[in-house]
Amino acid sequence: MKIFCFIFLFAFLLSCENNQQHPYTFYFWRTHLSLNPEEKAALKNASAPYLYTRFFDIEKVDGKFRPVAVITKDDTFITDKEIVPVIFIKNDVFYNTTSDDLDFLVENISSLIKKKQNEFGFKPSEEIQIDCDWTAGTKKEYFEFLIRLQKRSKKEITCTLRLHQVKNSKLSGIPPVGKVYLMCYSTSSPLENSDRNSILDIPTLKNYLNNIQAYPLKMDVALPIYSWGIVTNHVGKHKLINALSTADLENPNFKKISETEVEIMKDGFYFGNYLNKGFTIKAEEISEEQLKEVKNYLDKKIPGYTIVYYHLDRKFTEHHAL
Repeated sequence: MKIFCFIFLFAFLLSCENNQQHPYTFYFWRTHLSLNPEEKAALKNASAPYLYTRFFDIEKVDGKFRPVAVITKDDTFITDKEIVPVIFIKNDVFYNTTSDDLDFLVENISSLIKKKQNEFGFKPSEEIQIDCDWTAGTKKEYFEFLIRLQKRSKKEITCTLRLHQVKNSKLSGIPPVGKVYLMCYSTSSPLENSDRNSILDIPTLKNYLNNIQAYPLKMDVALPIYSWGIVTNHVGKHKLINALSTADLENPNFKKISETEVEIMKDGFYFGNYLNKGFTIKAEEISEEQLKEVKNYLDKKIPGYTIVYYHLDRKFTEHHAL
């Protein structure tokens, strides 16, 4: 009897270990801030008190820095979550960047964040998150930008961390922030010919994160819940259709090639695009089993992380029991 109880207790503890409960929230990545009833409910149920909200992007056009895709808002965007500004900056912004350029960027990004917070009545967050796919060639300028932004804003500056920046950390460097957000998606390009799921291929992810436990910064984890369709034409060129799922491929004008791919049998407008006969569409989406496997893997390597799901949209949240 004692042996049975011991085995039962061990199995119970092992089960608990493999099913850790993590606080979670979302990224909001649409240009226009609005929430339908389903999105409001999903956000209300999120256990973390933040919503990571993309405010604008920074690009370099003709040698000049410009904010693009700056957010707008309507009256449906109501939440008691703290709105954390997320700024996406293209990596090429930091090529050939002078000290004066960095000061200009810091000043104007800080000012535009404050302007949008005041305009929308958002309580100023204590955190600003920067999203940049920096490389070994831009790390010096990017890291200096992060330091100056912290001094100028007097906020906690955090940043995203991509898979290649983990695996190649000696080249990529360690950003001068207190916390990073590990982006556990985009494991390959959707525009290359491959049988892998480009959003999340777990063997690829594990290869990149084999030594993630040695990374010297505190981290939270971004997990994907989005989907898309990859359209391939007669000459092998690809384009993406956002928010497409395998269920959308049920159409009498499509011939099923596999569980996730179809061939178009009749020219026409599909999903807002004119597509020709002979084109193929491959749907890529994320299953609950994939998310569970990634969490179980990370639970063994990263202590006490919060999950930020990418991203808050009814098309995605209704397919996931978060």
